[in-house]
Amino acid sequence: MQVIGAYEAKTKLSELLAQVSRGETFTITKHGAPVAVLTRPDEQGNANAGEAIEAIRRQRQRLARAFEGESVKRLIDEGRR
Repeated sequence: MQVIGAYEAKTKLSELLAQVSRGETFTITKHGAPVAVLTRPDEQGNANAGEAIEAIRRQRQRLARAFEGESVKRLIDEGRR
């Protein structure tokens, strides 16, 4: 993955799109911070789905540890106060 500044990406967009169509991927930065990823749609969709599933699994594990030993009924009653 190549890194390119926002201004340069704007001025060379046609060239970047041609490279992306050949399979290249670019991270676009603004003032040195990543703000976007330029990639082919089919590749991006699959990557995001896998990342989302992994994030859900990690969150589920954190919540399971945080509420370990708690009763659902007690938590519901606590929320009603």
